[in-house]
Amino acid sequence: MDEESRAPAADERIRAMVLAGDVGAAATALLRSLGPEVFGFLRASLGNESDADEVFASTSERVWRSLASFRWQCTLRTWTYVVARNEIARFADGTRRHHAGRVTPSQLDEVVAMVRTETRSALRTEKRNKLKELRDELPVDDRALLVLRIDRELEWEEVARTFLPESCTEEEIKRESARLRKRFQLVKRRLADRARQEGLLS
Repeated sequence: MDEESRAPAADERIRAMVLAGDVGAAATALLRSLGPEVFGFLRASLGNESDADEVFASTSERVWRSLASFRWQCTLRTWTYVVARNEIARFADGTRRHHAGRVTPSQLDEVVAMVRTETRSALRTEKRNKLKELRDELPVDDRALLVLRIDRELEWEEVARTFLPESCTEEEIKRESARLRKRFQLVKRRLADRARQEGLLS
């Protein structure tokens, strides 16, 4: 079975719009459907949000202007990634297709802005969830330390008291506070190393 015969229902719906001459609506539907994942791909590939913004804009414009001539020899998803990869190559080569005075359709500008906003929100949520997973890998006491100091913003002496018996002395609190400070730095360093391994930090 070739890729065209496996095309999802969304492809058929968009193809019907193109055949009916409503290419703008077809391009909008395509970008709304695949835009977030393509934008995420560009963010990961380019490693820079402003570069990803620029390349996503040019990718969206290329999709908008080329969809009518798409030959349907592969799925729209595959074709959109081909377009995105070509735009990455143009960007890397410094090729600029934007000409002074050229105006993009307002509908395209709106859908590009929408995809960027939704994708950034999704990526932030994904990153927060992944960071939570990394934090959950830590021992219970280390997780408690992070929560008390970072999330609850307790002073070090207050944090120390939570790790000591109620009958502790001021001297014990000072020693425990110093120990926890050092422990906190080690835990943060470990988390940062794991975050880098997972691609969450550069």
